Amino acid sequence: MSPRIKKLIGKLMPKAKKREDFARPNNQTEPDRRVYRNEDLAKITVSSSLSVNLDRLKRIFGQNADIIFRQFRLGLAEQTEAAIIHIESMCDKALINSDVLKPMMLFSQEVGCQLNQHNLLKLVKDFIVTSTDLQEARTLAELVNAILYGKVVILIDGQDTALILGLQGWSTRNITEPTSETVVRGTREGFVETLSTNLSLIRRRIQSPNLVFERLNIGRVTSTPVMISYIKGITSPDLVAEVKRRLQRIDLDAIIESGTLEELIEDAPFSPFPTVLHTERPDIVASALIEGRVAILTEGTPFVLVVPTNFFFLLQSPEDYSTRFVYATVIRWLRYLGMFTALLLPSLYIAVTTFHQEMIPTRLLLSIAAAREGVPFPALLEALIMELAFEAIREAGIRLPRQVGQAVSIVGALVLGQAAIQASIVSPLMVIVVALTGIASFMMPIFTISFPLRLMRFGFMLLAGVLGLFGIIIAFLAVLIHLAGLRSFGVPYLAPLAPLHGSDLKDVLVRAPTWAMNRRPTETAKTNQQRQVSGLKPSPAQPNKGQPRKGGQTNKNDQ
Repeated sequence: MSPRIKKLIGKLMPKAKKREDFARPNNQTEPDRRVYRNEDLAKITVSSSLSVNLDRLKRIFGQNADIIFRQFRLGLAEQTEAAIIHIESMCDKALINSDVLKPMMLFSQEVGCQLNQHNLLKLVKDFIVTSTDLQEARTLAELVNAILYGKVVILIDGQDTALILGLQGWSTRNITEPTSETVVRGTREGFVETLSTNLSLIRRRIQSPNLVFERLNIGRVTSTPVMISYIKGITSPDLVAEVKRRLQRIDLDAIIESGTLEELIEDAPFSPFPTVLHTERPDIVASALIEGRVAILTEGTPFVLVVPTNFFFLLQSPEDYSTRFVYATVIRWLRYLGMFTALLLPSLYIAVTTFHQEMIPTRLLLSIAAAREGVPFPALLEALIMELAFEAIREAGIRLPRQVGQAVSIVGALVLGQAAIQASIVSPLMVIVVALTGIASFMMPIFTISFPLRLMRFGFMLLAGVLGLFGIIIAFLAVLIHLAGLRSFGVPYLAPLAPLHGSDLKDVLVRAPTWAMNRRPTETAKTNQQRQVSGLKPSPAQPNKGQPRKGGQTNKNDQ
């Protein structure tokens, strides 16, 4: 035999030996140090020998104290052995005893004369086990994933197919109102950390057979369940395919929170503006699905991702559609004013007081000059000090316990502001400007849209302190150009203004009445844009012909 052939055989022998060691029972007491990958386990089929299957699973879960291996015997004359495997803290023990162990150990004795190895699995499925969520598995990867997700695995000696029962019973958080997206009139339900509960919250609002939930598992270590939700006939198939492509390309160790997915699927990772919406409210997700968008739900987090999104969608509140359209329109314009105030007010103050004093009325200019007489800092440095202090107070109020966080924020702002004025570090007008800016930033309905405003505010302030109003104009045009070039899953970020869709402006510049919005957004629902029938405008009831009018009088023409 040539040395080359010997070398080739030497390379192949360890692999064969490793596969043989994995298949046969292991009597060694030292723990297994091997790392098991899902793609490797998917190549190993379930054996017809119960001892081999149990040995394989014990090799994988042997060091976990919460994995339960319960062996028992079916009521056959030859006493067929069986076993169930589950995680103790993730399953409902009462359901396991009543739906699995009790019928398999007791009822199987009554039908023992009809049981044999050929029809055993079918009779167990059809007559013995009482569970609605029942599946078959033929690979070791399916068994491992089911056990890790809190399901119960049934193995029967002589059967090369295992049964998987959905008897999860872990502790969950109650459904409460979202704290970050509160409304005066609207639903009080918010998503929780359990994926099945979140699916039910959406199903309750959209009771349609066209509502689809497709599941993916992402993460080499965590194998986190992720659901893609959309409505057939409304959502564009190209959009669904693009969402799947971006999710399927993800290959990393862990997905702990939906924020990780957001960073991996967004269009502009270096842009301060979010191109993916995350929300805790089921009504927002339901409305987005009806408009032709796609929702991405992740196990273990109450935040659901919605794509595509645009700038004006982030400025809309679910309360806009719960109140009358006149009030909603006024509040929406007030929200736009607050957005420009939060972005431009400090920089305008710096530019005007530093370079353009002639724009200020004389009496107001004298008042500002008197207030700033003892301040040792220029307006730019004064504004930066106050803005940084305000941001620090706001962040401290978020991180502190809720009972003391609000009190610390209010007291800290009052004390620091008053002390800074008395020490002649800042002027009273600067404190007013910073306070108005902070209040305006709190008017944003979606918390993530306030982050780019807070971040870009400092850039506007620096340019205003160097170039005055000219610097503000340059910065504003740069932001506008950046927004015009952004896209979210193929949808322009400034739609329907750029590109212009006149019919969609009913829900952007104003909030038109419900009976007037007959079409869905053009950019998201390209396949089915008809939202409702026309002619839904309410009108007072007309008196029937021949019916007496007010006062009991009847028109002669009606008789």
